[in-house]
Amino acid sequence: MQARTLSLQHAASHLDGIVKSAQVDCAHPDPISELARGLGDGPFSLVVILASIAPEFHKWMNDAAKIFGNAQTIGCTTAGEISRDGYAEGTIVAIGFPASHFSVEPLLIPDLDNFDQQDLISQMIRSRTSLTASASQWPHEFAFLAIDGLSVREDEVAATIANGLGPVPLFGGSAGDNNEFQETLVALNGDTHQHAAVLCFVRTVCPVKVFSLDHLMPSEVRMVVTSADPERRIVHEINAEPAAKEYARLLGKEFEDLSSFTFAAHPVVVRLGASHHVRSIQQVLENGDLVFFSAIDEGLVLTLARPEDMAHHLERELQRVTGGRKAEAIFGCDCMLRRVEAQQRQILGDLSSILSRHRVVGFSTYGEQINGLHVNQTMTGVAIFAPDGE
Repeated sequence: MQARTLSLQHAASHLDGIVKSAQVDCAHPDPISELARGLGDGPFSLVVILASIAPEFHKWMNDAAKIFGNAQTIGCTTAGEISRDGYAEGTIVAIGFPASHFSVEPLLIPDLDNFDQQDLISQMIRSRTSLTASASQWPHEFAFLAIDGLSVREDEVAATIANGLGPVPLFGGSAGDNNEFQETLVALNGDTHQHAAVLCFVRTVCPVKVFSLDHLMPSEVRMVVTSADPERRIVHEINAEPAAKEYARLLGKEFEDLSSFTFAAHPVVVRLGASHHVRSIQQVLENGDLVFFSAIDEGLVLTLARPEDMAHHLERELQRVTGGRKAEAIFGCDCMLRRVEAQQRQILGDLSSILSRHRVVGFSTYGEQINGLHVNQTMTGVAIFAPDGE
């Protein structure tokens, strides 16, 4: 992974727009206070804290709840951050949504193994109704989901949430832990949770556009999952052969050559309706099984994907998202495998320049959500524009 792009002891801030952002090195002795100074004067309705996994994460989120006062504070651990300078590591990124332009209603989903689907949908409808009543003068809305990236429940949660969204577009990201795959955390208002999710509804005077993009196209090479453990997202066999060895054979590689870069450079996609969606491989186990980042099952037909040029594709797609307008900010959830591929192809700096120019801030994820789908090797997000007259 890339070395830290920031070694600052004081927060770098970006105060030139409606949406504020700041970042500080994780080693700072009082990072949340420094981030508050970097964000500038509020009041904020929502502050999002994104940080690499660290023992201090619980304290940081508790400090944020105190320092930002009446603002709702949401946080999650990451597989890397995206600051206003592009890809970063070992930093804490804060995004501040001012109360003058945004109103929010957060909702904690505390136990992803035992949540009641109908109860969650009812809570969502109540939150949407409350927010609509309190911010009826603001016509634009979106929802953001931060979810434990090791929960193996993202597909189920996203599908359930879709039933309670109504017309509200949703994007989200799965929390990471610097690619250790040990512990991923989310937080709401000072309380940190494992195996949980935070859903936040947002209404705003600012025009917004929720989006999803990926640079992968299906090839002609297909394979069938013939033995799997769907609950754990593990594939034992592909084409009735040991999964990792058959995947490697189809790539023209040896089993021993499989790595995170292999998975980033050669993902597989599944066809859902008229579209293809990525099913990225997380890791290969010692016994030759493949662990996936999202839902997998026996009988599923997988197609090897081939990538477009990442930099050209990212520039083109962000231009499409913004329609040529200058966004105040783009809050993005970017799959960690995109970062891995960019690093291996030695274009991380090129992508960082594009992200910075388009004012993208956010984090690298273990998976992404768009409306009712959990996807991989994708960037999802929301572009936020200044209202007319500002």
